[in-house]
Amino acid sequence: MLLFGDFFGKGVPVKRVSLVLMLLCAASLLAAPAAKKKPAGKEKKVSTPRDYANTLATLQTDTGDIQIKFLYDKAPQHVQNFVDLAASGFYNGTMFHRVIPGFMIQGGDPNTKKPEDPMHPYGTGGNIVDGKEKRLKAEFSDVSHKRGIVSMARAADPNSASSQFFIVVKDSTFLDNQYSAFGEVVSGMDVADKIASAPRGANDRPSQPIRIKKILLTQAKSTS
Repeated sequence: MLLFGDFFGKGVPVKRVSLVLMLLCAASLLAAPAAKKKPAGKEKKVSTPRDYANTLATLQTDTGDIQIKFLYDKAPQHVQNFVDLAASGFYNGTMFHRVIPGFMIQGGDPNTKKPEDPMHPYGTGGNIVDGKEKRLKAEFSDVSHKRGIVSMARAADPNSASSQFFIVVKDSTFLDNQYSAFGEVVSGMDVADKIASAPRGANDRPSQPIRIKKILLTQAKSTS
């Protein structure tokens, strides 16, 4: 590093110092690389944060579409978890592995994307992150499990919900304050009824696989 004191403290004439400085400046200008122009039309786009409260999810299944609106004010973490998984394609190809007429249909297990492994049977899978299942803290609320409510399945631990969910096809208020309700079907309950009444075998599994082909996420139209 060159400091002014290094020159003046040694009795170097002012003219010589000025010349040296001019030469240094000129050299730095010659050495400086030309500024690169950014290619037109390749500016980085700033992503808009997702509006979870006004997101709609359309489950495109083998038997038709089921559209869900979310109860973000009641279960924000469960809504965010479901929407983020759906956006990543996590649910694509999963099946409704448990259907009970007059009660509910259950899906969301990633294990159901492939032939069943006895070591990892259907109904036991979840969202694995860095080798560990991501689990959600319960968000029980005053939302009653009436027909059309979408809620999270879990193990015995109230804080064990991960990716599996169920849609209630008949009022099941005995589930209230035990499972985290996070959404509600706004269209396609006839499709849910079809799935619930499908022929089934052991473990209430449909005899023929009924899959979620894709989940389409859209924004609800603003009423303001």
